[in-house]
Amino acid sequence: MTYRAGFVTFVGRPNVGKSTLTNALVGEKVAITSSKPQTTRRAIRGIVHREDGQLILVDTPGMHRPRTLLGERLNDIVQETLGDVDVICFCVPANEKLGPGDRFINEQLDQFPKAKKVALVTKVDSASKAQVAQQLLAVSELRDWATIIPVSATTGIQLDTLAAELVALMPESEPLYPAETITEETLEARIAELVREAALEGVEDELPHSIAVTVDDIVEREDKALVEVYANLWVERDSQKGIIIGHRGSRLSEVGARARGQIEPLVGSPVYLSIRVKVAKDWQRDAKQLGRLGF
Repeated sequence: MTYRAGFVTFVGRPNVGKSTLTNALVGEKVAITSSKPQTTRRAIRGIVHREDGQLILVDTPGMHRPRTLLGERLNDIVQETLGDVDVICFCVPANEKLGPGDRFINEQLDQFPKAKKVALVTKVDSASKAQVAQQLLAVSELRDWATIIPVSATTGIQLDTLAAELVALMPESEPLYPAETITEETLEARIAELVREAALEGVEDELPHSIAVTVDDIVEREDKALVEVYANLWVERDSQKGIIIGHRGSRLSEVGARARGQIEPLVGSPVYLSIRVKVAKDWQRDAKQLGRLGF
């Protein structure tokens, strides 16, 4: 049996289901998901292990026209990633008509001739058969794809087919990661992302873009089976700090409870989570602050 391994990335407008698809293929949550645009802020690698090969999925921020320095840096991450992968999967939801944003991204793909191009019609579980057929036809007219696959990450429709097709498009190679590795992300980075995901729930307008999370310390207590996590939740203005904390701390305690529910299975023990809300004024536009926050 020929073993193949290589790199795949999913591109598309914000919110077409790229992170959900990454998690579904890996079989574990390696990328946070949210209904808010620009949830993904780094190139997060998830590793899919199969008998005949290994797929390294690079989940990237959604392509968009940037309005801030952070936005420009996110676009740079996408461009760098696309230059290095073996296959680019262009994701379009089955339940939304192709728009100018999709066409813009499709045109961008011409800059990466080395990568094979695959089209994925996502979220087929939330569209009628007629909608799916219509979308497959519309997507097929954009370019000559290596293959076009309708999928649903939430219900698992065609995920095995997708993984098999992607492995077949990879170069022959030894495994690139040990069999037990599912992501390159550090525990600290994964915890910070889970806190940010919890904070994104239920916030409106500009606030999601203004939230960043850093982790100061993770302490394993030997005297009791407990992991202590000390995190900072950064916003850009004092008024946002008030929104995040909520009346008498009610919102912040909800965020903490939600985040703990995700962190505990990850670390395998009960967690004491301390979240301090801090202001870093206009950090999305400030190069020095962006550096401090890891961008």
